[in-house]
Amino acid sequence: MNFEVRGDHVTLDHLLKLSGLAPSGGAAKMLVAQGVVQVDGQVELRKTAKLRPGAVVVLGDTRITVVTPAAG
Repeated sequence: MNFEVRGDHVTLDHLLKLSGLAPSGGAAKMLVAQGVVQVDGQVELRKTAKLRPGAVVVLGDTRITVVTPAAG
């Protein structure tokens, strides 16, 4: 799935919450702390890591690519 970022970045915990992979910000932070989230192929332990367009986040079988909004 793609996630359109508003502005220049989105934090990892916010992305997990907004994409529905975590029911709350606290749950998103727990997932990151458990070491089950990868960013660009590496385990990411920084809960508020800044993700910019082109970043790929993987949690289980779900892959999210951060993209810029389509011009409309």
